[in-house]
Amino acid sequence: MYNIKTLNKIAKIGTDKFDAAKYNVTDNCDNAEAIMVRSASMHEMEFNKELLAIARAGAGVNNIPVEKCADMGICVFNTPGANANAVKELAIAGMLLASRDIVGGINWVQTDKADPDIAKTVEKEKSKFAGTEIKGKTLGVIGLGAIGALIANAAVKLGMKVIGYDPFLSVNGALNLDPAVRYAKTTAEIYANSDIISVHVPCNNDTKGMINADAIASMNDGVIILNFARDALINDDDMAQALSTGKVRKYVTDFPNAKTANMAGVIAIPHLGASTEESEDNCAVMAAEELIDYIENGNIKNSVNYPDAEMNAAGTKVCVMHKNIPAIISSLTSVFGDAGVNIDNMLNKSKKDYAYTMIDAADVSDDLVAKLAAIDGIIRVRVIK
Repeated sequence: MYNIKTLNKIAKIGTDKFDAAKYNVTDNCDNAEAIMVRSASMHEMEFNKELLAIARAGAGVNNIPVEKCADMGICVFNTPGANANAVKELAIAGMLLASRDIVGGINWVQTDKADPDIAKTVEKEKSKFAGTEIKGKTLGVIGLGAIGALIANAAVKLGMKVIGYDPFLSVNGALNLDPAVRYAKTTAEIYANSDIISVHVPCNNDTKGMINADAIASMNDGVIILNFARDALINDDDMAQALSTGKVRKYVTDFPNAKTANMAGVIAIPHLGASTEESEDNCAVMAAEELIDYIENGNIKNSVNYPDAEMNAAGTKVCVMHKNIPAIISSLTSVFGDAGVNIDNMLNKSKKDYAYTMIDAADVSDDLVAKLAAIDGIIRVRVIK
């Protein structure tokens, strides 16, 4: 029986994926083999030696100590694309809210709703909230992954001109883009040619604060900036200055903080990007399926700290997590050879500093496993029969 610990409320359609004869899904367990999490911070948690994997029901893994997990042989999964449509719809809504002063108009109605002549007053005041249409405007999308691509395609259908930038765009990603989306070679090209800019990249050392004073200075006057990716991608102080001068017309963020929530010109949404019933269901199902396939078969899909790897085995499957260092594969195979055990099939994949090797063998003893685990650079050895 495997224990699956939930740190947040996970949609039942996902937890129901676990066979009750094999799994115990609970929010109260100290020795879980797997954890399902949404937004709970795990950075201060101590992980038990039984823990095999963590599945984040969502795309971002900032709440998980990914590197620490890799060093402990804990596979961290996310669910890319499962909430993409929900974020796309909210980003399109944000673009419309910023182009037309809908929020300002609604707020005015609320402050004046006691006026018995409000119907007449509306006709006098509505010009204060006039805006522009998005049709014919140019949208620049930075990051053409699961979410960015959907937004780019939707904007094309709304009659917009769209340019996109993504240095890591895959072949499949390119094929899924509307042919009308023009590919930019640099972010500078996006900045110089867009009326509206939507950012969809992970937050790391290269992207943190990427929308700053220098970047904004190269943008068109009156640009609208949308941030439905990560709070730290935007330099808040530089944004405040740009809004005060009108360089940036509106800033729409799904990540309000003490600064942005009090800035004039900001439309702050309370992190609703993936907050739909459909999105939560999709993420929960994908997370559960990833954990089940890893626990039962050793297969990895959508891990952020170990490489994707999948192999069918006729005999016993030995799954080895190890550092990505020279000669370690020969050390692994030598253990099998010295024990007189034939390797029927083997798969090795790497991801930066870490690697994963799957070996199909007919007879694997405890002594052989102990010798594998003793090799320098080996992090974890797991046997699946």
